[in-house]
Amino acid sequence: MREFKWVWGLMRKYRAIFFTALGLVFVVNLLNLINPIVQGKIVDEVIEGGMLEKLLPFVLLMIGNTVVRAALRYTYLYMFENVSQNVVYNARRDVFRKVQELDFDFFDRTRTGDIMARITGDLDAVRHFTAYVLYSIFMHTVTLILALTVMFIKSATFTLVLLAITPITGILAVRLSGTVRPAFSAIREQFARLNSVVQENISGNRVVKAFAQEEYEIYKFSRENSGFRDSNIRASRIWEKYLPVMDAMAGLLSVQIILVGGIMVINRNITLGDLVTFNSFLWALNNPMRMIGWLINDTQRFATSAEKVMMLLNREPRIKSREGAIVKKPEGRVEFRNVSFKYGKEPVLEDISFSANPGQTVAIVGPTGSGKSTLVSLISRFYDCTGGSVLVDGIDVRDYDVRTLRDNIAVAMQDVFLFSETIEGNIAYGAPDVSVEKVKWAAQLACAHDFIMEFPEGFDTIIGERGVGLSGGQKQRIALARAIVKEAPIVILDDTTSSVDIETEHQIQQNLRDYCKNRTTFIIAHRISSVKHADLILVLEGGRIVERGTHDELLAMKGRYYDIFVNQYGDFDKVVNE
Repeated sequence: MREFKWVWGLMRKYRAIFFTALGLVFVVNLLNLINPIVQGKIVDEVIEGGMLEKLLPFVLLMIGNTVVRAALRYTYLYMFENVSQNVVYNARRDVFRKVQELDFDFFDRTRTGDIMARITGDLDAVRHFTAYVLYSIFMHTVTLILALTVMFIKSATFTLVLLAITPITGILAVRLSGTVRPAFSAIREQFARLNSVVQENISGNRVVKAFAQEEYEIYKFSRENSGFRDSNIRASRIWEKYLPVMDAMAGLLSVQIILVGGIMVINRNITLGDLVTFNSFLWALNNPMRMIGWLINDTQRFATSAEKVMMLLNREPRIKSREGAIVKKPEGRVEFRNVSFKYGKEPVLEDISFSANPGQTVAIVGPTGSGKSTLVSLISRFYDCTGGSVLVDGIDVRDYDVRTLRDNIAVAMQDVFLFSETIEGNIAYGAPDVSVEKVKWAAQLACAHDFIMEFPEGFDTIIGERGVGLSGGQKQRIALARAIVKEAPIVILDDTTSSVDIETEHQIQQNLRDYCKNRTTFIIAHRISSVKHADLILVLEGGRIVERGTHDELLAMKGRYYDIFVNQYGDFDKVVNE
């Protein structure tokens, strides 16, 4: 029932249209009674009674009734489609908004294909239910009740005989309803897995081709595609057990009408016109009996899809603003106080403590997997620390409004993502109201201006998805410009120049010195050249700070930082002596 309440809530604004459309369905069902009754009248009064003068009025009545029904049917179908499209529009908007609210933990654990399946296939099942299934259930129910009313008036005995097989149909319908829902759940789950494989393959097509793994990817797709086919086949086997029998039960009505009706006409229990009327009402009994299986099928498909959509909508983000959260702009003083972080049960950071004031640069170095990116992610509350606290201006980041906090932190991420947008749009993404001049200024600081102007359209050049068509260094510099143009008090540069040549990197560092003068800056890098001018260098290993100090202080320690230096430049003592 929760699924139906959810859809009913989405229909709140459109209930007047929905009920008006149902009213038109009821009127059309009433009009559906006219032609069968008139047909019986034609047989009794015109053909057998010889009253030919009534033939034309009867025919005109049937034609007029057909035209009116067609017009009303067009109207209510349009109204139901209008309601369904608006319902799905609102549902899709709500789902997308919810996805934006959810934190990194959700995306770390959820396949992209699952999210796409919710927004596409599952919501399409909701649309189909709203546009077709709901009114079909109402229409067939009303049709059956009205037809049975007229048939009982004409002959209760004949009607009861025709209804003798309906209990069998009812039993089959109940069994079908209980069996088919798990099958649809399996179909939706397999559809999500299939979506994930396709999305992953398209996103990583360059890697696939670089390693000549097309056949392996085809195998992966075929495996999931086969699973999707098999899930549908298993569901179809359920229908095979019930729907043909239910359809056969409906077909038996024709036999009953001919046999029982013929005997009753011979015995003068009903007129031949009444038999024609009953035969004309056959569709009113047949269609509901034939459709009940399909409508149950579609209803269970809807219930399964709606349940998955609701699970997503009801998921609460772990990272969210507290009531009365602070919304003031921070100055940028950052402190880590005995911070620990676990991803699940796996410890990533342990007992991290340091502080940084505006105008200072903190560099973080260490081997891959030592927790460098995770550490700076805690400042923006992409994750919450599991022990200790991260403070900005002396206030725990968990007490800040999340949007306010992140709006005052500029991040150039390790995994550069560029949108299918102009270069200007990508740079101004975090500050959409900035002027073109400001965008160009940021590009110059990031040493991106020159190569951008080499494109025929310059800053108006539309780049491909994820920056396809740009080199790694070019993408990094655009991402850096995107962080710069924001002019936030806290700047985080996560391995931002790893794909940039040494000369360009040196120029970027020179450009950023004035820019970072009044900002708290965090730099993650593997190159010593990127961090040697920092006010504080933290060396991370195994999630702990094993060394800290300036470049000269750390070299003098001849510890882990010294080893990194030697690996990149050779022995320090030899360099000095030479």
